Amino acid sequence: MKIAMLAPIAWRTPPRHYGPWELVTSLLTEALVARGIDVTLFATRDSVTDGKLDGVVPMGYEESPDIDAKVWEYAHQSHLFAQAARFDLIHNQADFPAHAYAPLIDTPMVTTIHGFSSERILPMYKPFEDRVHYVAISNADRHPALRYADTIHHGIRLEEFPFEPEGGEDLLFFGRMHPDKGAAEAIQLARATGRRLNLYGIIQDQGYFDREVAPFLDERIAYHGPVGGAERLRALGKAQALLHLINFDEPFGLSVIEAMACGTPVIAINRGSMPELIVDGETGFLVDSVGEAIAALGQVEGINRATCRARVAEHFSVEAMADKYIQLYRRILGT
Repeated sequence: MKIAMLAPIAWRTPPRHYGPWELVTSLLTEALVARGIDVTLFATRDSVTDGKLDGVVPMGYEESPDIDAKVWEYAHQSHLFAQAARFDLIHNQADFPAHAYAPLIDTPMVTTIHGFSSERILPMYKPFEDRVHYVAISNADRHPALRYADTIHHGIRLEEFPFEPEGGEDLLFFGRMHPDKGAAEAIQLARATGRRLNLYGIIQDQGYFDREVAPFLDERIAYHGPVGGAERLRALGKAQALLHLINFDEPFGLSVIEAMACGTPVIAINRGSMPELIVDGETGFLVDSVGEAIAALGQVEGINRATCRARVAEHFSVEAMADKYIQLYRRILGT
């Protein structure tokens, strides 16, 4: 089985700090390669893989002002699809633009939809559903007008996330500084309860950050920016709870399972995929408001941190994710 894996090019694969699509693409690629599958990763040229790396884009367009996103995305896609006949299957992780090539090739194609962002993108999905096999990353993110090949939850390498049986006393926010992700709500909870809060993530909406986050930073509420490596793992594990007080229907939420892998329970707004990830009262709490989140915080010490990790081990391992994708590939190829 020869697979072409088309990665996004916003960031390196795997990302140095932020880049959830690139991270999932890397995790799946490496798991497939470890199983002996011939995978060529089409990604930025500074990407890292144990498979074969191919690409024309020097580096991610979010990492260099010299990289024009539109120009290089076209070059990136063209480079792969000109070679489509070399592969048994193309797995597209880079959203709908790749669908434009689907009618021009004979190679089967899978697209993982990393969040169905808007009704406006439907014209680049619906006409291609007989040609492209769509995978949803949660049942909550399935669009009712589309036909899907499967729902496959993301998985992580559990061994990379040290279990912290004691956790810590501080609260944690881990996500983009954007209204969707709920940093302002996390701050509201921290101020109402007098708790310390550590915020991590890229600033995606500078105006939002300047209005809703920066004015409230002090000795108890700290913003640390994007973080990777050992510091990221420490942040995920050394917290009493992750606050995921979102304002949109979250398609998945990698930080939720990463925190739970370290033993940290999650208090989340009950939207999108959250009921698929969190067992209410066992690995965290599903709430409908900041007020309910404050009440849930009073019960979070009763959550068994080992249960949080066990939930991830059973349902959200990279091995489980890879197994499901291999099963899908085989169904498509009839092997």
